[in-house]
Amino acid sequence: MSYVRCQRCGRPTCPDCQRPAAVGIQCVDCVKEGSRTAPTPRTRFGAPATAGTPYVTWTLVGLCVLVYLGQRVVPGLTRDLAFVGVLAGSEPWRFLTSAFVHSPVSLLHILFNMYILWAFGPVLERTLGPAKFLTVYLLCAVGGSVGVLLLAGLEPGWFVPVVGASGAIFGLLFLYVVLLLRQGQVPTSLLVMIGINLALPFFVGGIAWQAHLGGAVTGAAVGGLLLLTSTPGRSAEAVRRRRLIWPALAATGVLLAALAVGRILQVLGPTALGLGV
Repeated sequence: MSYVRCQRCGRPTCPDCQRPAAVGIQCVDCVKEGSRTAPTPRTRFGAPATAGTPYVTWTLVGLCVLVYLGQRVVPGLTRDLAFVGVLAGSEPWRFLTSAFVHSPVSLLHILFNMYILWAFGPVLERTLGPAKFLTVYLLCAVGGSVGVLLLAGLEPGWFVPVVGASGAIFGLLFLYVVLLLRQGQVPTSLLVMIGINLALPFFVGGIAWQAHLGGAVTGAAVGGLLLLTSTPGRSAEAVRRRRLIWPALAATGVLLAALAVGRILQVLGPTALGLGV
């Protein structure tokens, strides 16, 4: 017969079922119940503060690899998915699909982008949470395409197919830099790597620097918005501010769409959007 009682429920508990608690002994049932009701530690952006599996990063890498393999065997796939400025109004899906297509004749292109995504994606995914991370990635991808519209000239820029996840990748890198700046620590090696890759298009032909810059600006802006709309802790103020994260991301998407539509109307006119003569 047990003479030790659980400090939580008061029931007698045998030695095998006794669990040390902060004060006294608890039974296994109360320990399990306490684990279910205990608040989950979260990051300042509302994501569970656990080292979960980065499924979104893995999925993005897998999709890019599958599309790349498809490009090697399916004629015209690159042409159908690439971003082309003059087709942006009538085929808006290209704003996103171009981020999953890479140069079919350059293995280095996809290897570099996937390496960066594999290296930095899991950190950001665990910090932001899977849903926010995926949303930010897609926003940066769109930002890269919008950068092409805003910074490239009509000829030949708007007629040249643009492929690659570089806009989204640069967006993630600059987002990461903004978050690190908040902590006051940005590795010099990271800044050097970003600087080299930003300068590379000016020494190597065939690289759409406009997409890099568009993605970078989008990522930095989103990083600033995330910091403004979040704060650590579980206070009422912290919860209230975190509710603003999704509206801020939605507003970013609306702004990118407005910039794209405005630029297309300016350069090509209403017919490019199917709005009549």
